[in-house]
Amino acid sequence: MSFTIIIPARFASARLPGKPLADLGGAPLVVRVAQQAARVKRARVVVATDDARIAKIVADAGIETLMTRADHPTGTDRLAEAVNALGLPDHSIVVNVQGDEPFLAPALIERVAEKLALHEDAAIATACHPLSSPAEARNPNIVKVVLDHLGYALYFSRALIPFARDAIMENAVMENAAKDVILSTYPPEHPLYRHYGLYAYRVSFLRLFPALPTAPIETVEKLEQLRALWHGYRIVVEIAGETPAPGIDTEEDLALARQLWAQTHGN
Repeated sequence: MSFTIIIPARFASARLPGKPLADLGGAPLVVRVAQQAARVKRARVVVATDDARIAKIVADAGIETLMTRADHPTGTDRLAEAVNALGLPDHSIVVNVQGDEPFLAPALIERVAEKLALHEDAAIATACHPLSSPAEARNPNIVKVVLDHLGYALYFSRALIPFARDAIMENAVMENAAKDVILSTYPPEHPLYRHYGLYAYRVSFLRLFPALPTAPIETVEKLEQLRALWHGYRIVVEIAGETPAPGIDTEEDLALARQLWAQTHGN
């Protein structure tokens, strides 16, 4: 199976301006991400950017680049423009790899693309992994997902879902216990899953997405994928056994990424 990987790269970033051009082991971050994505077999890799500086650096590194508008409200809208500019057919599959994840495993990218290819009734495929940290369970910046018995997403939320009422309420009899969700008491038939923001899309859906009205639940949760569920599109989910590598959102994340790069690449 062949598919296209599109890496959106915006220069503007509220927490880390100029992030795509930040140095990581002697090369810009966006170049490292594209090089990692290029390890996926049978995949075309394209960086979609609204910044001429990023486009030049990416092109100089021998990576395909595409200029897009700067006024897209969401990353998915940018993908929609990109697939049209690339002339991709409706039946093809596009994987959105975030431009700040240089350690993303190529095998996971492939599995998510294959998941969508195998589920013709789904418009999107994404990934999750079991959540074992109480701090992460309580963290609203960490998105959780609940699946049905066939592995399709029922809902995504920043809240703790599913809410294991009996297990949590039993622990709440102790002072402050409600704050410290004891995940070991969660019923095994209702595991907690952390959503991982890697997406594969059918191009036909990407062309429809910009015209879909924003969903109320999307606005409340600030989760773009809820628009698809609200309008009746299915999202199939790959359960990753491993915890995916961290992304880069802050200066602290960048420092940690540089340490990890030095440990794994020797420079």
